[in-house]
Amino acid sequence: MASTGDKLVLYTNNTCTWANRANVCLTEIGVPFEERIINVDGPRPADFLALNPRGLVPVLIFNDQVIIESEIVCQFLCDVYPSHLCPPPTTTEGALRRAKMRFFIDTYWNKFHTILFRLFEAPTKDDEETIVDDAIAGIKKEVGPLLADASPFWGASDRLTLAEVIVGPFVIRAVLLSKHGVYPFSLNQRIEAETPEFHKWAIATSSHPSITRLVEEDVIVKRSIAKRGRMRAAAGLN
Repeated sequence: MASTGDKLVLYTNNTCTWANRANVCLTEIGVPFEERIINVDGPRPADFLALNPRGLVPVLIFNDQVIIESEIVCQFLCDVYPSHLCPPPTTTEGALRRAKMRFFIDTYWNKFHTILFRLFEAPTKDDEETIVDDAIAGIKKEVGPLLADASPFWGASDRLTLAEVIVGPFVIRAVLLSKHGVYPFSLNQRIEAETPEFHKWAIATSSHPSITRLVEEDVIVKRSIAKRGRMRAAAGLN
């Protein structure tokens, strides 16, 4: 397990939502680490590609071991450094909580957030609103009931859990993109009006300092607008 002599190096970039997960996890655990920023908009350095031939961040160096893929990195950190984020699986209670947390993450992702990805290729404003309908339906039927005991975070917790570590960087982007009209304004409006449990949790998550410290609002908006333009052009919609 962990020791005070562990050396951690995180290759990351704050514009990458996936990499944000590892930053949030390390911040919440409170373990010292060295951060090395990788330019994700250009060719990757050869020494970085030697660590991860996929060229993706995050990459965690734990002593002399290389760990890649954001969820794997975060779960590894939670296993090595026990904290409020995630209980160890050494008891039935801990294993059950981890299973329920994993189910929540999967539900958030598949019943809500992946629906939003369709917005950038929606042909018309009416099509965008239909996608918002689907996203709100996913919250009402699937995600919201899993947040009935949020306090304000998942599982009646008053501190971030691994659930927020994994989905929080995506939550804050959804909130910001709707705020600025990159996603329809109606997304935020309807979440607040129609899904109170989800809204309370999303606001608490997207305003937590461990998450907000990584976010430059104008950068997220500009990069998302550019990405939307590329996707629409590729789909022949511009």
